[in-house]
Amino acid sequence: MTTPQISSDELTASIEIDAAPAQVWALLADLPRMSEWSDQVVRTWIVGGEVKQGARMINLNQQGWKRWPTNAKVVRFTPHSDLAFRVTENRTIWSFQLEPLDGGARTKVTHRREAPDGISGLSKGLTKVVLGGMDAFADELTTGMGRTLERVKAAAEA
Repeated sequence: MTTPQISSDELTASIEIDAAPAQVWALLADLPRMSEWSDQVVRTWIVGGEVKQGARMINLNQQGWKRWPTNAKVVRFTPHSDLAFRVTENRTIWSFQLEPLDGGARTKVTHRREAPDGISGLSKGLTKVVLGGMDAFADELTTGMGRTLERVKAAAEA
């Protein structure tokens, strides 16, 4: 079961998975597979093909019939532990932190969307006009984060 939390600049969801961190990491670090886990991601392309620190990516996102591209850069990449990327257009950082449980037999995954530098004015404006407003969109993202983790859990435990 996921545990969602919402604040103005940080969204968080977490889940415990009956699989080792290395197994969970293999799913999450394969960023082109993100569309399998996330409601919002249609497709992810890694520039140069390799997911690593500094890698650049292009995402195609969706909300219903609306679709938009974003650019991002991997800003943290610690195998089996921490993966994060910063979205250029809105300045947010999306991350997955993995914590071993039960001597490494299980994993707690925390999925976050942080805005340490605030969310860009352009993104706030577009969210208000096109995506239902900041509060509604934050609720939608948090719900989606929980579903993302549930899908990762199902794949890891299969």
